[in-house]
Amino acid sequence: MRAVTAILLFMSCVTAGAETAETIFINGNIYTVNDKQPFAHAIAVKGDRIIFVGANADAEQFRGDKTRIVDLAGKTVTPGFTDSHCHIFGIGEREMTLNLEGTNTREDFLAKVKERVAQTERNKWITGRGWIETFWKPPLFPSRADLNKIAPDNPVFLTRADGHAAVVNSAALKLANIDDHTPDPFGGQILKTKGDPNGMLLDNAMDLVAKNIPKPTEAETEQALLKGIDREIKLGWCEIQNAGSELSDQEIIRRAFAARKVKLRMINAAYGPGEAANALLKNGVTLNAFDHRFTQRTIKVIFDGALGSRGAALLAPYSDKADTSGFLTQKPEELRPMFEEALRRGIQVETHAIGDRANRLILDLYEQAFKAVPPGERKIQEPRWRVEHAQILTEQDLPRFGTLGVIASMQPSHAISDLFFAPARLGIERLAGAYAWNSLIKSGAIICGGSDAPVERGEPMIEFYAAVTRCPLPEHGLPVAAPSRVELRSEQNSRQDVRRAHRQDAYVPPQPEGWHPEQAVSREQALRMFTSNAAYAAFEENDKGSIEVGKLADFTVLSADIMKIPGPEILKTHCEMTVIGGEIVYGDR
Repeated sequence: MRAVTAILLFMSCVTAGAETAETIFINGNIYTVNDKQPFAHAIAVKGDRIIFVGANADAEQFRGDKTRIVDLAGKTVTPGFTDSHCHIFGIGEREMTLNLEGTNTREDFLAKVKERVAQTERNKWITGRGWIETFWKPPLFPSRADLNKIAPDNPVFLTRADGHAAVVNSAALKLANIDDHTPDPFGGQILKTKGDPNGMLLDNAMDLVAKNIPKPTEAETEQALLKGIDREIKLGWCEIQNAGSELSDQEIIRRAFAARKVKLRMINAAYGPGEAANALLKNGVTLNAFDHRFTQRTIKVIFDGALGSRGAALLAPYSDKADTSGFLTQKPEELRPMFEEALRRGIQVETHAIGDRANRLILDLYEQAFKAVPPGERKIQEPRWRVEHAQILTEQDLPRFGTLGVIASMQPSHAISDLFFAPARLGIERLAGAYAWNSLIKSGAIICGGSDAPVERGEPMIEFYAAVTRCPLPEHGLPVAAPSRVELRSEQNSRQDVRRAHRQDAYVPPQPEGWHPEQAVSREQALRMFTSNAAYAAFEENDKGSIEVGKLADFTVLSADIMKIPGPEILKTHCEMTVIGGEIVYGDR
């Protein structure tokens, strides 16, 4: 309705003499994601909304004595990119604690930890995140024995990149009273070697140790939030959809917005079941607060673990560990009442589900809730519930997303990261339903795109590249022509920048037909995943997701034309300017 009103206002102004814009962006290579006007060169903005999209010459009618003219010099402009799934506090904390990203050998990992131990007072905790064993030789989890050698006097808690596993040392296990008699908690696992805890904790088992770590102060938590937001804006994200928060997080977020410390737009989810979800159900939604910058209408459920740590709930055992099929982290029967109440109160639900068992069960639970609470009893008839990740799907469950109207919230970088171990975890047959973007789209599902940072690096160009090429990153050391007769598709092999020799020991190659490169999407589809589809997933399609009159003036300005350049060149593209509500919040002001 707001967009229609703005269009009518615009038409009347043109008739009576066009209104004056505060800012006009000219000479842009503008992809609008508006089917009626897919391309433009100029945008005029008044307040925080768009009043004109079109040719440079036609934009002149909106120029006034005080109008600012921003010459884009041919740079590519898209609707403001939205990260549909990230963890904003984790992004900031990654910058503040021991960042273990890029530790591509066990020795490098231990060296970083040892360096932090030398800087830390005895008995003080050492925490960090970002390690992943994929490229280690051999690619095996670290252990408490590894950490004991370098940190005998400091409790250590180091989270795997996916956030679903952690390695701890003996000092940390002792503080948590974990020994060979400690049972696995529901939804988690204490890994053991010959019956003795080896330091690896999966999913809910991490809480046994984590609850002993001193909580950060409110000031430190706010610092993490602001550091994360600053990074997002510089990367070109105009909005994030924060995948889960506790009540204490929400208080800090709201204070930061109220103090005008935050320019970024945020769709925030409350963790459930629990007190955060209960508060949302009781108090109701918050829509478009702080100048259309903050909305909270979603409950986030975590339903299983991750594939890399073998916590994802599968219908059959792991191909490389036949004694486990992963596990659920919530009891289905305990979710049903919350889901039905959410439907009645107009609350959106998004659920983390990675394994095929978890995806089937959550679709079952959604379908049961939809039947139990028919449209006439709902506050919002079209609930737009989501499955976060939706990584492994069976052939029979894949079309259910479109049929049920469930949104698949997916992160393309997971496919190009997981390709190094997914064939071993799943076997060739189950890869057919792994990261099946194209099949989901063809079946009628809507996919919104995200990064899952800090699980992944969180860069929009990596996500876009992964979606359209389905190829590994050059720094992972794989040329497009991989060993063992495997070919991973690229659009221009000769321009792939391979900076490290291929490490065959770190790669488990699928069969040539096994990785399903046909699941890559077109560039137009990829752009929609991070713009119009992301807006739809947040009930924002009337305000965001495309560049057209009446919508919020949110743009991402890029250094190269990602819709035309060779695939590998996408990774060299960077954000030149981030515009939110017509304000240049990053770049040449």
